[in-house]
Amino acid sequence: MRIALAAKSLAVVALALTACTPAFSQPALSATPSPFFPIRPTSTASARQSLALSTSTPREWPPPNFGTPGPTQVTPLPLPAPVISRPGTFNILLAGSDRRTTSFRTDVLIVVNFQPEYDLVTMLSIPRDLYVYIPGWQMQRINTAYYHGLTTSYPGGGPALLKDTILYNLGIEIDRVAMVDFDGFIKIIDTLGGVDVPVACSYTDWHIINPRRSAEDENNWKLYTVKAGIAHMDGDLALWYSRSRKKSSDFDRSRRQQEVLRAIYAQALQLNTLTKVPELYRQVSSSLETDMDLDYILHLLPYSARVGEAQVRSVFINKEVLLSWRTPTGAAVLLPDLSKLPALLARALGPPLKGQSRESESLIEIRNRTDWESLPELVAERLNYAGFETRVLDGQGEITETTRLISLQPEVDEAEVEYLLQVLGMSAGQFRHDPSPNSTAKFRLVLGEDFNPCFDPAKIER
Repeated sequence: MRIALAAKSLAVVALALTACTPAFSQPALSATPSPFFPIRPTSTASARQSLALSTSTPREWPPPNFGTPGPTQVTPLPLPAPVISRPGTFNILLAGSDRRTTSFRTDVLIVVNFQPEYDLVTMLSIPRDLYVYIPGWQMQRINTAYYHGLTTSYPGGGPALLKDTILYNLGIEIDRVAMVDFDGFIKIIDTLGGVDVPVACSYTDWHIINPRRSAEDENNWKLYTVKAGIAHMDGDLALWYSRSRKKSSDFDRSRRQQEVLRAIYAQALQLNTLTKVPELYRQVSSSLETDMDLDYILHLLPYSARVGEAQVRSVFINKEVLLSWRTPTGAAVLLPDLSKLPALLARALGPPLKGQSRESESLIEIRNRTDWESLPELVAERLNYAGFETRVLDGQGEITETTRLISLQPEVDEAEVEYLLQVLGMSAGQFRHDPSPNSTAKFRLVLGEDFNPCFDPAKIER
């Protein structure tokens, strides 16, 4: 048990290291005449019942360009977001910088929300181009807040301004911050002996041929593909997979980052890492800027004792809750759609939906009837995203064409079956009820040649 706890604590540090991503050029977005800041909701009707808005005295926020007079603010400022407050929960912000010189941006931001009451962890990805009010400065991309706070007289420097920016615009109170760079990411992956990543969707992008040669040389690049399946990645490959986006988008990159992040967590659970925690922390400390010391990390152990892979939720602030806009200076940015974003944040930071606690009790057996050996692991990961526990059965047996979902219990929960079919991309015709009184599982999934492992985790509602 002590080993498992240490592994999970180590994974908290490991999560931060997937957030190492540099900036690349972005395709142009469609312009709109002006930003759209709807009136913020004054009730929690669209939020989960137990998610509360703070009723404390409103905070006094500094005006734009406080202490450093600058140009007149052209873009209207949004009102401060209502503070999301749930007793007993805490948030760690994982920031990945593209630091190569003295200036840098935090191009990846992931809020890791811990809910000990429900043995639940949620990872919330925030896009780097989210256009927000940076307190005391101006409307700007969120990825500029840390460096601005570091280079000005903002109290608490970069970490404090980034925390306050997220609080002002999203209503999320950050308890701790960890920022890492490329070296930190590579070190932790290599210290773990690499990581086995369940790659759900085949991915192709440009990969540098010789890192010692100039990255500006077009002949020093080639297209590289990571095929769907279980891909063993060392630190360099995992970094490339997590940060590449020249042939995709920031949103797809967020998906791949969380894919790697979950793989690190899963692998840490399986390794005897108790004696490696202090060593690992020492190895990455030079690449890690954080207000979490080793003692704090070790104190996370009680919170992660019962958190398995199925208790880790992945949520993304994506294009479904954002608006594309061009600033007065012509920059392409993303505005929060405040008619939709609060509901997503409520889902991300709230407890499981009423009745969904049954998910952890809904064990699904997976039996492979294809010649693709790693397919069961990909499907298990997909079901873990949706909150279901899984067990892969040994042996493949005869190859079959059609995938089937079988209910093994006497009673059928039709809502749960519908949700499962949706998660798996299956039709109602692929389900049947075949009770097995002695089975400890609730469902059996028989994988056929028709099953497509590629899916979008942002579309899985939990």
